[in-house]
Amino acid sequence: MKDIQELQRLASPAPKPQSLAWDGTTLWMGSRETKRIYAINPTTWTVGWECAAPGTPYGITVVGSELRVLCSETTEDHRVIRRCVPGQGFDPDFALPCPDDTGSQLSYDGQRLHVSQWYPKKVVAVAADGKPERVIAAPHGICGQVFVDGTLYLAGTDAEDTLEYWLTRMDLRGATPVIADVARIPFQARALTWDGTKFWSNHREQNQIVAFVPVA
Repeated sequence: MKDIQELQRLASPAPKPQSLAWDGTTLWMGSRETKRIYAINPTTWTVGWECAAPGTPYGITVVGSELRVLCSETTEDHRVIRRCVPGQGFDPDFALPCPDDTGSQLSYDGQRLHVSQWYPKKVVAVAADGKPERVIAAPHGICGQVFVDGTLYLAGTDAEDTLEYWLTRMDLRGATPVIADVARIPFQARALTWDGTKFWSNHREQNQIVAFVPVA
């Protein structure tokens, strides 16, 4: 299997970049170390706005003009989806508990949120009240997810301490998902988003954000 083709590898504006999302003009990043989210201008690679999260921002996705952020909160590590309005901050009254009180990465298909559970190797589609609607088995542990033109793409691995990571395509239109690994990601990826022409992921331990396409 071919490796992805890296297009850019840029220094993260904050250490331990964990989550990513794209809203059409801005790359949103959540830092595991600072527990803040950052609005990155992809052209100038500068931060236009930043905000403290109510916990560690493990996953981010865009819902309309807003963000949904999957946070690890309290010393018990409760996993909660929060609403964030860019330029304003987090809504203290919005809180969706994650199914099974677990989850890391987050995506949105235009109708419902999808929560990934790394070690159970599951993607859970949730209703507006946070209740599970569909559970989709994945071939690898999930460390990133994003919808591209209605198709779900995952970044995943079977052994997180190795360099064996994959970009996986999941067609969910039928009753049985059609799943295929499409490229190898040769670094320990965290998060996955798509800006219309290329994917982005984090090389968290190197404090870098990487843009790539599946293959040359």
